[in-house]
Amino acid sequence: MSKLYIVPTPIGNLKDMTFRAVEVLKEVDLILAEDTRTSGKLLKHYNIATPSQSHHMHNEHRTVEHLVQKIKSGTTVALISDAGTPAISDPGFLLTRACIENNIEVDCLPGATAFVPALVNSGMPNDKFVFEGFLPPKKGRQTRLLLLAEETRTIIFYESPHKLIKTLSQFCEYLGEDRPVSVSRELTKLYEETIRGSAKEVLEHYTAKPPKGEIVIVVGGKPKT
Repeated sequence: MSKLYIVPTPIGNLKDMTFRAVEVLKEVDLILAEDTRTSGKLLKHYNIATPSQSHHMHNEHRTVEHLVQKIKSGTTVALISDAGTPAISDPGFLLTRACIENNIEVDCLPGATAFVPALVNSGMPNDKFVFEGFLPPKKGRQTRLLLLAEETRTIIFYESPHKLIKTLSQFCEYLGEDRPVSVSRELTKLYEETIRGSAKEVLEHYTAKPPKGEIVIVVGGKPKT
């Protein structure tokens, strides 16, 4: 029976690809990739010759209906993103939802997701946490931060390097300079690092040493009184 496979890919180190993920990508009829050029390097590394086509945030709204019909007609499809698990701050939700609505089986493989190692590395409570992904770039950002200032669970964010200073400054302003913060950068890669401290201390660190690479921020929740 045709189905949609959601296949996580490494967030940096290619050795983090699972045996099952390689097997599925070799056996399906079509791979949907966020960027075929980026994914092409991974597929070549594992000798995966399956045809691929782009499926990203700019075209997913237009292509979902066609893809659903393609899968229903018997094509087995795998969805991958540039790194990590599709639909986690990446394209994938719309197609997954459409497949479920059309009684198409969806099988998500376990695998790499950047926020999990960052959360564990932080040393902060991880029995309960909130994943926020990227903060709104402009509209709604202040409102969101004011709401999160009252959150008592550990909070996880994704951030780009050129916005990290702005975000840490706003944490100091809205959450407090003493709020615990852990920034994990370039996870699984050669220059991986995790910087921990208060919001003020981590801001001072990255103000003096501008960051590069993919970034996950873990913030302690508001202390319970």
